Amino acid sequence: MSGERYALVAGGGTAGHLQPALAIAEALVEAGHDRGSIEFVGSTRGQDRATLEGRGFPFTLLPGRGIVRSLRPRDVAADIGAVAGLALAAVRGFGVVTRARPRVVVSVGGYASLAASMAAVVRGVPLVLVNVDAVAGSANRLLGRFARASAVGWEGSSLPRAVVTGTPVRPEIAAMRRDAGSRQAARRRLGLPTDRLTVAAFGGSLGADRINRAVFDLSDRWKDRQDRSIYHIVGRREWGRGAGTGPAGTAGRAGPGSRGSADPDPAGLALVRVPYRDGMEDVYAAADVMVCRAGAMTVAELAVAGVPAILVPLPGAPGDHQTANARVLERAGAALILADGGCDGAALDVALDDLASRPGLLESMGRAARALGRPDAAAAGARVVEASAAASADRGAS
Repeated sequence: MSGERYALVAGGGTAGHLQPALAIAEALVEAGHDRGSIEFVGSTRGQDRATLEGRGFPFTLLPGRGIVRSLRPRDVAADIGAVAGLALAAVRGFGVVTRARPRVVVSVGGYASLAASMAAVVRGVPLVLVNVDAVAGSANRLLGRFARASAVGWEGSSLPRAVVTGTPVRPEIAAMRRDAGSRQAARRRLGLPTDRLTVAAFGGSLGADRINRAVFDLSDRWKDRQDRSIYHIVGRREWGRGAGTGPAGTAGRAGPGSRGSADPDPAGLALVRVPYRDGMEDVYAAADVMVCRAGAMTVAELAVAGVPAILVPLPGAPGDHQTANARVLERAGAALILADGGCDGAALDVALDDLASRPGLLESMGRAARALGRPDAAAAGARVVEASAAASADRGAS
């Protein structure tokens, strides 16, 4: 497909990169730019094709994957192949930029962004970085010195020419409410009682074994409690491994909840387990407190929705970015941080009981989270993109 594009949006490979990219692209369309003038440059790996097809945006997918930081022979051999794939992607990325002649290139991070972004630098096309984690990723650190601007999720970014726009979240999250009526309605839709302290737990779309084991243990500890509910999103991968029923002694407690429904008035703990949940806005609306990882999108959604949380950062995440994300909410009084190694049923039991026993604490944590949220982040990011493109056009005309 030929013809000049307004913008190339480069990056992908994970939902954490694709979701903000799509949100900013949609905001550019709402600002008056033709959908066909915004092209995505993504990865052949991951869910990029499935996510982008049918949305009306042209897209090009490049080969390659990230580098494994390991000296094991198997990993070294894989990295040699990865370098070759990245070299091929660089050549193709340069071709995409040459063919599309964009007014601006938007890099959302990840290895899939490097090829088009470097081509933009070489060809003198304005480059805008989008960094949604509290610390910059390796690709954005490399590209930062060349970028016209960096749209960042949080204050304190080390990237040059940073503009705090917030992290774009889905419109359903930005529009949701957590008043008493909305909370009760959401709990009914999830198959939960409306009048109990409700804990929701999840570890991402695939699941997190550490969080799952802790919640299985917690549900057993709370099995006779008539004042508590748990909505547990196990994750597709973990569910496929048989994690949907938990350890011995809890499967019977879950009953029909393991199929996504529950007795609305059980004699003990109200427990619902599901492999995955598409409409997370209901989960955020229903929960008094979340137990989850601290990925960029999750932390941004918690802030916009105004949900208190116990955050369990993923150990070994590049640059320890999940801990940095969690610290943003912790410093504001919106979340507690529980180290992965200390996350078990006993620790959750103590932390949740403490939160529930202190009058007004969960409500104040929710307000603190909401104060950090930026529901207009997609539009703010689009304005940074437009300003960079316009500045370049003005210089070209002068």
